[in-house]
Amino acid sequence: MRRATVVATAGATTFGYLVGSIPVAVIVGRRHGVDPRQAGDANPGYWNLRELLGARAAAPVFAGDVAKGACAGLVGRALAPAGAWGVGYAAVGAAMAGHAWPVFARFRGGRAILTWSGGMCVLSPVAGSVAVGLFVTVALTRSFAWGARLGVFSFPLVQLAVEGRHRVAATGALMAIIGLRFATAGRRR
Repeated sequence: MRRATVVATAGATTFGYLVGSIPVAVIVGRRHGVDPRQAGDANPGYWNLRELLGARAAAPVFAGDVAKGACAGLVGRALAPAGAWGVGYAAVGAAMAGHAWPVFARFRGGRAILTWSGGMCVLSPVAGSVAVGLFVTVALTRSFAWGARLGVFSFPLVQLAVEGRHRVAATGALMAIIGLRFATAGRRR
């Protein structure tokens, strides 16, 4: 790996982790007198606050968690030398790790789905647009939860068609962080 890529990766992952560590759900929850780590399903993320406070009050969490991944992806792309597309993936992975295990919230974070979504829309805009379109369509006509599932799981399939297997493998590695968080979430209670 070239020195420029190493330096870019170090900077992008540091930024990604720190921005990912901003506990948006905890901040918004406090404004409404709720600590999402202690209420509902104890997940400090959008879905739990939506269930506790309603969609309108939880909307800043949705926007903030998506923005964390998008910002990390943008910084990763901006710092990456030509052809080093993996720097963006490393930055988004770091933001997801920050969201899941945030330094600013005693390492008790959410599942990183929205952070992943924001990052993927930056790193793979075509697949992101299709996934968001499917999510919105199903969320508005059927169910938010099913829309989210369809959006997340359709993403790598669309990405495979437009970008090839190397980027899909990187996307799969990031999705593994989500799987790890789901697997470890039950042990916290």
